[in-house]
Amino acid sequence: MSIRTYKPRRGRVTPRQAAALDVGDGLLIELGRTAFSLKDEWPGLPVILEIGFGTGAATAMMAGRQPHLGLLAVDVHTPGIGDLLHRVRTIGLTNVRVMEADALEVLRTMIPQGSLAGIRTYFPDPWPKVRHHKRRLVTAEHASLIGSRTVTSGTWDLATDWAHYADQMIDVLNKHPMWEGGAVDRTSDRPVTRYEQTALDQGREVTDLRYFRTIR
Repeated sequence: MSIRTYKPRRGRVTPRQAAALDVGDGLLIELGRTAFSLKDEWPGLPVILEIGFGTGAATAMMAGRQPHLGLLAVDVHTPGIGDLLHRVRTIGLTNVRVMEADALEVLRTMIPQGSLAGIRTYFPDPWPKVRHHKRRLVTAEHASLIGSRTVTSGTWDLATDWAHYADQMIDVLNKHPMWEGGAVDRTSDRPVTRYEQTALDQGREVTDLRYFRTIR
């Protein structure tokens, strides 16, 4: 059994979220056992995979600013899934699809090799206790999986407010033959989330990283 990189959270689903989850318009994609065609789902658009998105506020904002990109947003928290679906429909975004699933399982079973233009991993669970570090998303094994699904020169954008995790991300990805890059300034396309603002208010520094898929 693979190690979970997330904490299952139980949260009350509001009537609005439940209604958003029940709409059968194809925006909510079910986890399957075989790969699906990104080209059919997003004709003519390069596709970004976002791993974890909270309430989806920043995700929807970025998607609205970038209609030239297809976005597959994956999370495991049902209320957040409902929130993002509601935002997408309210704004009228056509470039977003949502999945309630473990993103690593999605990568293994549904994403064809060399098909993603990029990945976004903003503020993944830091698993701060040493005995839990093995549960962190950014490991050499996961970097290989993500790299195998990404086009050459595709990007992996990351952000964290935990300095130790930032150091681990840099160490893992700098050593990995499929990735090259490093720390960057936060781009104007990435809005500051409520979680991030809380971290800043509490004195934690946010590290943004951008890595590119190499030809190796």
